[in-house]
Amino acid sequence: MYLDNCFPREVKSAKEKNIPLVIVGGTVEYHGAHCSYGCDTLIAEGLVKRLSERKEILIAPTISYSPASYAVGGRSSGTVHVEERAFENYVYYVFKSLLYAGYRNIYVVIHHQFEDESEMPMTLCYRMAAKRATMEYLEATLGEGWWGSESYSDYYEQLEGANNPFGWIKVIPTMSTAVQHATGYDHAGKYETSLLMALYPDCIDLSRIDDVKHWFTESAREANCELGNKMAELSLEYLDGAIK
Repeated sequence: MYLDNCFPREVKSAKEKNIPLVIVGGTVEYHGAHCSYGCDTLIAEGLVKRLSERKEILIAPTISYSPASYAVGGRSSGTVHVEERAFENYVYYVFKSLLYAGYRNIYVVIHHQFEDESEMPMTLCYRMAAKRATMEYLEATLGEGWWGSESYSDYYEQLEGANNPFGWIKVIPTMSTAVQHATGYDHAGKYETSLLMALYPDCIDLSRIDDVKHWFTESAREANCELGNKMAELSLEYLDGAIK
């Protein structure tokens, strides 16, 4: 179910049933000559789409332009980099609108600079924006001193439950650390190329790999759909458990 295609009746039902609202956090980033620019976005979108065939989720519009950084390719490479502070403010307003709309089970799924679930700039932007939006929403709706009020005396008992407001928005990778270690993780190399190949084969063209020589793309010559399908399945198992 896609939010873009929904009417108010479907949205109301999704919120009442606490169906997860899933946002793909994507990038437009250079991935060598053999991968499309939407590699990170497409991998996350492809996995979320497959997840929707296993369980009921509400898929929100993808956020593609983001802090990709020019670490892989310079400004002329085609990478679109949005400055971190501007991006954080943008997604802050998105999150705040979703909270006011009544969503309480929001997930951002990212496949970009998430080796061992590290805290890289784009991830930090989403997480900081989530906390800012949540804090402002709580203060605006419950008043100053809400946390210290007697009505929140069971706060610590609710930390792992649905009533914990700081769990309303979660930012997670497409591949957990355990999944990454079970297969592999790289940028436009053997592993990422295999995963994209399994999900969107038309977005990989290995015959172009020598158009530009890069150390990080050399292993992509070994990419194959069998490996990509294994990575996709392990990622889906993780996402199925993480998105509740």
